[in-house]
Amino acid sequence: MATFPSNPIMSLTAEQPRHELGESYGPDLRLADLLTPELADLELGYGTAAGSLPLRTAIADRHGVRPEDVVITVGGMHGLFLLAYLLADGGGQVVTTAPEFPMTRNAFETVGAAVRVVPLSFDDGYRVTVDAVRAQLTPETKLVSLATPQNPSGVAVALETLRDVVAAMSEICPDAYLLVDETYRTASYGDDAVADTALGLGPRVVSVASLSKCHGAAGLRIGWVISTDAGLVERLTTAKFSTVVTASPVTEALALRVFEQESAILGERRSWLEQNLLITQDWISANQDVVEWVRPSAGALCVVRLKPQVDVGRFRRAAAEIGVRLADGEWFGDEPGVFRLGFGFLPVAELKAALDALGEAVRAAC
Repeated sequence: MATFPSNPIMSLTAEQPRHELGESYGPDLRLADLLTPELADLELGYGTAAGSLPLRTAIADRHGVRPEDVVITVGGMHGLFLLAYLLADGGGQVVTTAPEFPMTRNAFETVGAAVRVVPLSFDDGYRVTVDAVRAQLTPETKLVSLATPQNPSGVAVALETLRDVVAAMSEICPDAYLLVDETYRTASYGDDAVADTALGLGPRVVSVASLSKCHGAAGLRIGWVISTDAGLVERLTTAKFSTVVTASPVTEALALRVFEQESAILGERRSWLEQNLLITQDWISANQDVVEWVRPSAGALCVVRLKPQVDVGRFRRAAAEIGVRLADGEWFGDEPGVFRLGFGFLPVAELKAALDALGEAVRAAC
C-alpha cells in the first residue's frame, strides 16, 4: 500500500532550540507587514482551482509567461507531489539527484516511481553535469528533477547545463519533462544578479517555487507550478482541485501583497543574506582545521563537512547538549559528517552566538 516515507527532517518543525542553524530560509515576515484595510472585506468563500488571477498574473509577469501558464499550489511541496503523481505514478521513471531535499525524493517514492539517481558529492562541489544526467536517461524516462540552487548545498546549476540537459532529453526521452525547482532562485546575495528562470528553455520545462524560502512567508503555504504546456496545466489544475479544491483566498490575497512589496522585501533580505554569508565564511576560515564547506550560489543555506579528526557521533551529542540544531546531511542522502547549515534565519548577533556554540561542539568532538 502506498505510504509517505518518514524522514527526520520533520524535526525542524518542532520547538525552536537555543541555537537554530537547521532552517533553510530567511527571517519570517509578520502578518502586520501585509495587512491592509481592503483585506477586511475579503469574502471567505472558495477560490478558483487554478488560483486567483491577480496572483497568477503577478507570478507570470516575473517569469515572462502568461497567467494561464501558472497553477497556484499549497506550498511548493504540493506542486512537486502533483507532478510526481501525474508524470511518474506506478513505476514511471524519474531521474533525480542525491543528495536532494528529502520531501522531493519522498514524493517520487510515494507514487511508486522508478528512480534513477545522478550522484552529487561534496568533493565535486555538488556540480551537476550533463554527462552525468545523460548517463541516467532512457527512452522510458518520464521526468527529470533538478533544483537550482540546490537544497541542501545552495549550489546553482548553470543555465547552459540545463539547456544541454534539455537537448539530451529531446534526443533520448522527448516526451519527458524537466522539473526545475527554482525555490531559491531569487535569494541572491547583495547586488548579485538573479539567475534567469529555466522556463525559456522549452515547453517541456516546468518550474516549481514558493513564497516560503526567499520571501519569508512559509506560513502562507503558497507555491506555484509554471508550464507553457497547456495540456499539463489542465491536468495540474484538475489534480489540484481533486486534492485540495482550491488554495485559501485569504493566503492568496496576502501572497499578492507580498508580490506588491517584493522589491523592498527581497532587497532587504539580499543584504541580510550577504551579511550572514560573510559571517559564516569568516567562521569557516577561523575553524578550517576542523571543518570545510562548499560556498553556496544563492539561498539561506550551505553544506559544511567535518574533517576526519572530528568524531561524528560525539559531535552530534555535543551539539544537542549545547542546544545547536542542524540539518543532518544524511537526511538528504549525503555522506556522514556533512550537515546543512542555515545561516539566513538568525539576526547577526544570534548567528554569531550560534556559530560560536557550533564551534564549541566541533572541538569537543576532536
